[in-house]
Amino acid sequence: MAQRRAVVSVIGKDKVGIIAKVTTILAENGVNILDISQTILQDFFTMMMIVDVTNDQDLETLQKQLSEAGQSLGVTINLQLEEIFQAMHRV
Repeated sequence: MAQRRAVVSVIGKDKVGIIAKVTTILAENGVNILDISQTILQDFFTMMMIVDVTNDQDLETLQKQLSEAGQSLGVTINLQLEEIFQAMHRV
């Protein structure tokens, strides 16, 4: 089975617990983080992750869990399959 990868982006005002909450949801869903980049620009938190979703067939539920976590943290969290992300950002 080919590996399915997705891009998770998190953007919003920095606060304690953002990384912990997002990574906990991913771990509970059996999603492995392959690469991660995070930075704080002024007071804004930004994080991009490449994750392995090969074993997670229910990405809608995962996106819902991430969106709900984002709302409680005051950040926006998006999950997109890598091939869709690449197609949308192709010049």
